[in-house]
Amino acid sequence: MHISPSQRPRRFRRSRRINPALPGAVVAVTGGARGIGRATAEAFRAGGARVAIGDIDAELADKAVAEMASTPGPAVVGLPLDVTDRSSFVTFLDTAEHELGPLDVLVNNAGIMPTGGFLDETDSTTGQMLDINLRGVLDGTRLAASRFVSRGGGMVINIASLAGVAGIPGLVTYCASKHAVVGLSEAAYRELRNTGVHVAAVLPGVVRTELSAGAELPPWLEGFTTVDPTDVAEAVVHAATTRKPKLTVPTRLGALLAVASLLPPGAQQLLERFTRLDTAFLHADPQARATYHNRLPGVR
Repeated sequence: MHISPSQRPRRFRRSRRINPALPGAVVAVTGGARGIGRATAEAFRAGGARVAIGDIDAELADKAVAEMASTPGPAVVGLPLDVTDRSSFVTFLDTAEHELGPLDVLVNNAGIMPTGGFLDETDSTTGQMLDINLRGVLDGTRLAASRFVSRGGGMVINIASLAGVAGIPGLVTYCASKHAVVGLSEAAYRELRNTGVHVAAVLPGVVRTELSAGAELPPWLEGFTTVDPTDVAEAVVHAATTRKPKLTVPTRLGALLAVASLLPPGAQQLLERFTRLDTAFLHADPQARATYHNRLPGVR
C-alpha cells in the first residue's frame, strides 16, 4: 500500500451538500490502476479530491499511485480490491475511509470485455463477466449507498457502456452485463434520490485502451465512435459536478444509437454491415486481443 503525502488527514464531518469535485472530497475508484479508472482518479485528484485506487493488481495500483504522487496534489492511496469478493470490497472502502476520511464518491469502473462468438464462450468466461461487470457494481453501489444514506449524502457513478443500450455481435454477455448496469443505475437513482444519495451512469463508446484492442472498425467510424480514457474521465467528473443521472461519451454516438434503434430491422442490419459493427468484435484480431485475454482471471 502506498499513500501520498505521508501525513494522513484528520477525520472530519463533512457537509451533505459538498460538491464531490471540489477540494476536500474523497473519491474511491475501482479498477483504478489502468485505463479509464486511472484517468478518472487523476481527473478527480486534479480537481482537488483525495483518491483511493482499488485494483485486483495491487502491484500495478502501487505503481500508479507512485507515478501520480510524483506531481503535487492531494493524497492518493492504492489498495488491493477484488470486486467479486464482497468482503474485499468492504475492506477496500473501510481502508480508504481510514486513510483519507469519509467517502463522498464511489466510481464503479472495474470491468472486463472478452470478445468472441457467444456459442463458443465458456461457462468460466460468462461467470467472470457477470461477477465483475454486474455483481461487483451491485455490491459496490449497495455498500457505498448504505454509508451515504446514514450520512445524508454521497454519490455512486457506474461506468456502463453504449453497449448497454445496443446489441453488438461478439459481445453478447458483455452487452447483457452493461444493459443490467444501466438498468440498476436508473432504478437506484430513482429509489435513492430523496435520501441525498445520487446514482449516475456514464456510457462510453469505444475507448482507446487494451480492452478494445483489435476491433476491426472502419477508419472513418473510429473517428466518430472512439474516445480516450481522459474523455471518459472528464465525463465522470462532469456527472459528479452536475449530478446528471446519465451521460454518454461521445454524446454524438449516443444520439446515433438512439436514432438507429428507431429504424426497422432491415435498415438496422444494413447499417451494421456498413459500419462493420456486425463483425468488428465477433472477428476481432486475435493477436491484438491475446495480451488482454491472457491476463483476464478465469477467462478461457
